[in-house]
Amino acid sequence: MSFVAAVAKIDLPHKVSQQEVKHQALEMFEADFPQVHRLIQAFDNTEIISRNFVKPLHYYKEATTFEQRNDEYIKCALLYSIQAIAQVIVKAGIDKFDITDIIFVSTTGLSTPGLDARIINAMQLNPHINRMPLWGLGCAGGVSGMAKAHAVAKANPDAVILLVAVELCSLTLIKNDYSKSNFIGSSLFSDGIAACIIKGKHHKPTSGKVQFITASSKLYYDSLDVMGWQFQDNGFKVVFSKDIPTFINEHITGDIDAFLSSQGLIMADIKNFIFHPGGKKVLEAYTDALRVSGDFLKNTRETMNSYGNMSSATVLYVLDKFMSNGYENGYGLMLAMGPGFSSEMVLFKMTNV
Repeated sequence: MSFVAAVAKIDLPHKVSQQEVKHQALEMFEADFPQVHRLIQAFDNTEIISRNFVKPLHYYKEATTFEQRNDEYIKCALLYSIQAIAQVIVKAGIDKFDITDIIFVSTTGLSTPGLDARIINAMQLNPHINRMPLWGLGCAGGVSGMAKAHAVAKANPDAVILLVAVELCSLTLIKNDYSKSNFIGSSLFSDGIAACIIKGKHHKPTSGKVQFITASSKLYYDSLDVMGWQFQDNGFKVVFSKDIPTFINEHITGDIDAFLSSQGLIMADIKNFIFHPGGKKVLEAYTDALRVSGDFLKNTRETMNSYGNMSSATVLYVLDKFMSNGYENGYGLMLAMGPGFSSEMVLFKMTNV
């Protein structure tokens, strides 16, 4: 079976405290958003301590057009993708010409040719690499990309797949959008770039093993308005419902149980929970719904505390934390919810030798 050979994440140079972001948000919103003083405590309720940003904090106070922000997205996404890829190639012990496939995941900017083409060109990778750009999956994109990488590896056991997730959420902020959703979004979202190498079964792991078992993808009918973007003249307007935690409570236990049951497993068999955090209320919803003993979301929560919600890239930061700090021998469940409304799950068998 295919396996994850290495993960690399980027710690951006403009990492700032949540309190600094809170102070700037208050300055930006208070003149035109009457609810700001009532809602400003949302920044404290997130439990986020610091945020990963691709630009200095003062940049987000400036008047910028959608075109200018999207140009920054292309420039920064390319720059930091290259850095993450260079790191993961070293960690995986491969040559860049070994890469057979590239899967590029993003939802926070637009580029044609895609960023995958720009990466291949800039890094002079094999021009015959198979390309799979994934757009529009939001927070679920990292898990979906992982599942698709392993599907590629199943089709070609000699494959060496590069999975890259880039989300520059901060560049989607519309400065003059004084809606509640934009304000709450400004308290949660940040920027993240991560890269993974996935290898087919003809390759041998050098140490430990995060082996792919199976995956599940589910779209919930009549939930299109739960999360996503509205595309306007001035950019990407964030849409997300306050009912997301309720939605998780209602569906996630049954969905996970059915997924595990298909493999002859139960919740107690899962030793490593590699979950996308979403936010404090989402983590509470997972805890309430799953009723797993112990601090089973520790790595997820600490990733959110240190970086904020980086959309699709976040779950790969969580995976990196498991691979860097250690994991329990046994099964691992990777999970994220995203626009649609949808869920994506991957089941791993994780061994230390």
